[in-house]
Amino acid sequence: MSRFRNALLTFALLCVAGLGFAQSTQYPGVGRAATPKEVAKWDIDVRPDFKGLPAGSGSVAKGQDVWEGKCAHCHGVFGESNEVFSPLIGGTTAEDIKNGRVANLQRSDYPGRTTIMKVATVSTLWDYINRAMPWTNPKTLSTEEVYAVTAFMLNMANIVPDNYVLSDKNIAEVQARMPNRNGMSTAHAMWPGNEFGGVKNPDTANKVCMKDCTPEIKVASFLPDFARNAHGNLQEQNRIVGPQRGADTTKPESKAGTQVAAAALVAAAKPENSEAKVAIALLNKHSCSACHGVDKKIVGPGFNEIAKKQVGKTDYILNKIKAGGVGVYGQIPMPPQSLPDADAKKIAEWISKGASK
Repeated sequence: MSRFRNALLTFALLCVAGLGFAQSTQYPGVGRAATPKEVAKWDIDVRPDFKGLPAGSGSVAKGQDVWEGKCAHCHGVFGESNEVFSPLIGGTTAEDIKNGRVANLQRSDYPGRTTIMKVATVSTLWDYINRAMPWTNPKTLSTEEVYAVTAFMLNMANIVPDNYVLSDKNIAEVQARMPNRNGMSTAHAMWPGNEFGGVKNPDTANKVCMKDCTPEIKVASFLPDFARNAHGNLQEQNRIVGPQRGADTTKPESKAGTQVAAAALVAAAKPENSEAKVAIALLNKHSCSACHGVDKKIVGPGFNEIAKKQVGKTDYILNKIKAGGVGVYGQIPMPPQSLPDADAKKIAEWISKGASK
């Protein structure tokens, strides 16, 4: 029995030693080295020399189907919409494709710059679509769908023909037709090594101030009371995407935490709405909240707005969730949603009863 205890103790010590070895050498005692399989899940970037590009292909025709189902509601049927995000397609010409420089980028009077005008490498399009799209459900497109959507975008910009099939075998040929392929500068020494021509001197030569330095300036802003709500509630006018939230200008500015404390008391006294809690959790789970706020519009209408118009219409709301639609609240289409019927019904019931929090 004594031998067994000794053997078990020795095995435990070896396990602890192995764990210690796996921990980061840069930060002792913190974490462990990632396994090759874990690294592979994150190592999905595609470089301009196409290193990291997976084998596969996708046609323009297939890309149009994917685009209309998963992309058009934010970017427009032809990638030209400026309603949700900046336009993707437009502003390039046949001469740009021939020369590799987009002439409209030199014009100060040109109304806006699209993605296809600015991007220099087709790998950038493929990589971003692969890792970040669709906006409401990133990393869900298959390799074929990414190739296909990229091909469709290139076709809309007249870079490839209607019957084109983009693949890892011919993507370098497409790169040679990118409208702004010669518009990217690498003479800035932002990266070490010789990958970009071995530029040694950076394009800036700032020096750290060592004496008689100007004191650090702190920039701040506030709204005077008379102007606080002059143009409506700023919080309702900001999309919830990104860091800009906006102050709630219907309430006075918080002084020494008094408003926060009062709000906490109200919240404590308010009974929990379990139905709303379940519904909102489902909205977050199925990414509905990426396009709809509870009480404000983001891409589509807020759920409160839908509830006011469709009060009591559970079956109608359920059908709209499953089938999608356009025209009732604007011209940005909502694609059909593939969430389970039980989840969709709970959401529809919550909306039909007023979409309360």
